[in-house]
Amino acid sequence: MNSAPITPELLAGSVISVPPLARSADLTINTAENTKIIRHLEAGGVTTLLYGGNAALAHVSLSEYGKLLGFLAETAAPTSTVVPSFGPTYGLAMDQVGVLKEYGFLTVMLLPSREATTPAGIANGVRRLVERLGRPIVLYLKHDGMVDVATTAAMVKDGLISWIKYAIVRPRAADDTFLKDLVAAVGPQIVVSGMGEQPAIIHLRDFGLVGFTSGCVCVAPKLAMDLLRAAKQGDFEAAERIREQLSPLEALRDGINPVRVLHAAVQLAGIAETGPITPFWSEISASDEGRISEAARALLALQNRA
Repeated sequence: MNSAPITPELLAGSVISVPPLARSADLTINTAENTKIIRHLEAGGVTTLLYGGNAALAHVSLSEYGKLLGFLAETAAPTSTVVPSFGPTYGLAMDQVGVLKEYGFLTVMLLPSREATTPAGIANGVRRLVERLGRPIVLYLKHDGMVDVATTAAMVKDGLISWIKYAIVRPRAADDTFLKDLVAAVGPQIVVSGMGEQPAIIHLRDFGLVGFTSGCVCVAPKLAMDLLRAAKQGDFEAAERIREQLSPLEALRDGINPVRVLHAAVQLAGIAETGPITPFWSEISASDEGRISEAARALLALQNRA
């Protein structure tokens, strides 16, 4: 696992993959199958792995958290940066900090919650978590009203935030006053587009964001990396052509459920046996399985031909 500092250059150098977490039939973490996912990503040139929503880390028990962290730290290549998540509740995150301190992760993402929180309360909690952890964290902005721009900028100024995953969905990604104000307040170099390939080109081109996260990268890492490189080089026509290749699977994720579809897609494409999804999630329906399988296999075939 990479232990170099997290910089804008590191965030810009790789699509930030957000993999699912494979489990065995008894719901224990399946290290062999998760290793296959990691190796597939690394073989495609991906060097940043973020374990968060797609891995259902909000439902990981405290008793298995240390095992997961140890596995990730030991399994990722020396060139791969791994970012786990904690929370979303304050009490759980505080307990998880005690486990995190045993490992060398450079940062950790706070899973988002808009229930029983206020912007000032989140800022207070983040400060306490960072003070105990001893390193800045990733702020995941997913819901309007969760944290305002001024509060976010104050946390960045105080050194509490490593980078920001921005994933507030808008009807039109280009019309986003909040994101415009956020970039003006904290700079684009620490803000990552956090909603996959669909708005990524607009976020990188129009707002100057440093990079983007992706779930579909777990099926086609080389294609996603090609999209990132094209966008960074200013070849947005090439980036858009690649985005269109990724869009059938991404559209299914948007239309059904991003987490459940990706968990199934990685298995249906033949990359790894992801096994049963974590309760309180449920498996995809039989009627959806065929569409997901077709899109995932077609996407993997596109990458292999490329």
